[in-house]
Amino acid sequence: MTQRRITVAGAGILGLWQALTLARHGHRVRLIEQSAKPFQLAASIHAGAMLSPGCEGEAAPAIVSELGARGLDLWRAAYAGVISNGSLVIASSRDQPDLTRFEKLTHGSQRLTAQDIAALEPDLGDRFPAGLFFPHEAHVVTPDTLTALLSDIYASGVEVKWGERLSPVHTDGLIVDCRGMGARDDLPTLRGVRGERILVRARDVTLSRPVRLLHPRHPLYVVPWAAGLYLIGATMIESEDSGPVTVRSALELLGAAYAIHPGFGEAEILEMAAGVRPAFPDNVPRIMVKEDGRHLFVNGAYRHGFLLAPVLAEAVAAFIQDGARHPLLVSE
Repeated sequence: MTQRRITVAGAGILGLWQALTLARHGHRVRLIEQSAKPFQLAASIHAGAMLSPGCEGEAAPAIVSELGARGLDLWRAAYAGVISNGSLVIASSRDQPDLTRFEKLTHGSQRLTAQDIAALEPDLGDRFPAGLFFPHEAHVVTPDTLTALLSDIYASGVEVKWGERLSPVHTDGLIVDCRGMGARDDLPTLRGVRGERILVRARDVTLSRPVRLLHPRHPLYVVPWAAGLYLIGATMIESEDSGPVTVRSALELLGAAYAIHPGFGEAEILEMAAGVRPAFPDNVPRIMVKEDGRHLFVNGAYRHGFLLAPVLAEAVAAFIQDGARHPLLVSE
């Protein structure tokens, strides 16, 4: 295989996987990031980081779930920090039609009774009459995972430059552009989708896996981290405003978390944050190749960045090696 000089622009989850995969394929890789500190501006730091290809079928095109299964396999092969406890989906008595709908749109689930839920997550008791368990799914702890990937990148010999923007000086080889909304001027169909989340420490709550609460107005997920930390999120707003979390969103998120477990009422709020995720009109990521074949855009991950990042990296590596055309790869 011919070794290439490759500049990866953007050190979010897509850029990290691109840099690591291309370095492990024997290329000379340079990773550049405009922020002075790791993950300072990356939308990835706000992600729930659920690796749930089955659940994604509820709202995403079929290709996301299909490729997501490959993404989950790649995560498990590359990162020891993957937590493979599955995903739990629940709904209150009045929202059981939403649970039935979710079951029809997804795959890989097991139907649970109230007693089954209590056996799987004792802290939830018998408050929810039915649920769905996706045993093959997983999640990772967002900041720990990003830090571990960056450490592996350094160990792989990648040259990392912080506080550096993409410029003509980087045209000494191939460019793999993973700048998210930073590439908006080059990708006119790209739009921003605002996501808000709250990090809490709940000493009175013990959950072992991501829990999704279905609700017609305020669907929510809770992702367990270590030491009693939980990430609470769900909002998807068609906005490119990256400002602070609004009072309305905070009330919705915290109220829904309280509905899952009253112990969240006594939780300590450690952080509220919002990020803007890049998306194309169909909410499916793309690898876009310019006519000269020397500049590739990897973008539009929407809420599937963690799930599909390794798949996109694998596809780019194959294209650079022998021109292989992945389903997500298109020419400009």
